[in-house]
Amino acid sequence: MAGNSFGRILRLTTFGESHGVGLGCVLDGCPAGLELCEADIQCDLDRRKPGQGPTATKRKEADRVQILSGVFEGRTTGTPIALYIANEDQRSRDYGNLAEIFRPGQADWGYFCKYGDVRDYRGGGRASGRETAARVAAGAIARKLLARQGISVLAACVALGGIAIEPDAIDMDGALERPYFAASDDAPARWDAVVAEARKAGDTLGGIVRIVARNVPAGLGEPVFDKLEALLAHAIMSVGAVKGFEVGEGFGAAGLRGSQNNDPLLPGPLGGAAGSGGDARFASNHAGGILGGISSGQEIVLRAAVKPIASIAQEQQTIDKQGNATKIVIGGRHDLAAIPRIIPVLSAMTALTLADALLLQKRMEPAG
Repeated sequence: MAGNSFGRILRLTTFGESHGVGLGCVLDGCPAGLELCEADIQCDLDRRKPGQGPTATKRKEADRVQILSGVFEGRTTGTPIALYIANEDQRSRDYGNLAEIFRPGQADWGYFCKYGDVRDYRGGGRASGRETAARVAAGAIARKLLARQGISVLAACVALGGIAIEPDAIDMDGALERPYFAASDDAPARWDAVVAEARKAGDTLGGIVRIVARNVPAGLGEPVFDKLEALLAHAIMSVGAVKGFEVGEGFGAAGLRGSQNNDPLLPGPLGGAAGSGGDARFASNHAGGILGGISSGQEIVLRAAVKPIASIAQEQQTIDKQGNATKIVIGGRHDLAAIPRIIPVLSAMTALTLADALLLQKRMEPAG
C-alpha cells in the first residue's frame, strides 16, 4: 500500500489498523530544539478519542501516546519522531460477517477492487477513522512549531444535520469549550434535537467544519502545482469522511461578480483590522487568505463538508464477494456523526500543511 506519507520537509508517515495491536506515526523533518513531551500531544488526542459526547461511538480508548524516539531531555533532536498509541478496546468479533460482503458507503469495495482478498475487514482496518489518531498526534507537534511564529489554527463545527450557524454568529475562539465544538453558544441545543432524531431512526448525520489559521505570514505556498490551497485541499480531503473543500468564499464565489469577490488593497501598517500582508491591508477576505496560491497575510479561512457516517443501524442492500445480492445490518460501535471528533483531525492536517510550507519557505529565503 502506497500513499501513507504526507509533506515535503515536515513529512508524516502513519501506520496501523483499527483492530490491530496499535497505531502511530513517524514525523520526520522537525527541527531540533523544540520543547516536547507526551502531555503536549495528549491534550489534542483527548479531544479526538472515542467514547465522548452525544454522537460518539461507545468504544473506549485512552489513546495514550508514547514518544518512542526523536526527543531527548524534553527537546526534539532533529531525528525522526516516532509516536505510538495502543489499541485497547477492540471487539473484532463484531465484524466477522464482513469478510464476505461489502458495506455500502464504506471503503470495502474499493479495497477489494485494488487488493483482492488481502484486506483487514475488522472495523475497516486501515480505512478506519481510527487512523486519524496518529495525524492528531503529529499535528500537535506541528502546532507547537507554528506557535513559535505566532501562528494559530482554530476549527469548529458550523453545521450539523443540515442545521447551520449564521455567519455573523460564528465564534471560533470558544468552540473547544462547547458541545460538538460548536461555533456558537446556541447551536448545541438545536443540534441535540436532530441527533436524537437520527439516533431513534438508526441513522447518521453529516456536517460542516470551519477552519481558521491566524497570523500566517505572507508568502507561503508555491505558485503553480503546489499552491497553498492545493496543499491544504490534499490535507483536508485525505481525511476519510471529507467530501468537499472550500477556501474563503468557496463555491459562493461562483455566484458573485468580480466587483463583489475581489478584496481591495488599502494602504496601512501591518496588523490592519481586516488582516494584512506586506505593508498593505485588505478591505475584505473573500479569497480566504490565499492569492495566486500564496498566503496573503490575512486569516486563512477553510470549510470542509463531512459526510454522514456510513455505518447505520438499518438494513441495507449490498452484494457478497461472489456478486450475489444480500442484505446487511452493520454491527459494532460507531459514531453517529464524525463531528465533533473530526475537528481536531482537520485542525491537525491544517497545522501540518502550514508548518511544512513554513519550513520550506525558510529554506528558500536568501542568506543575509
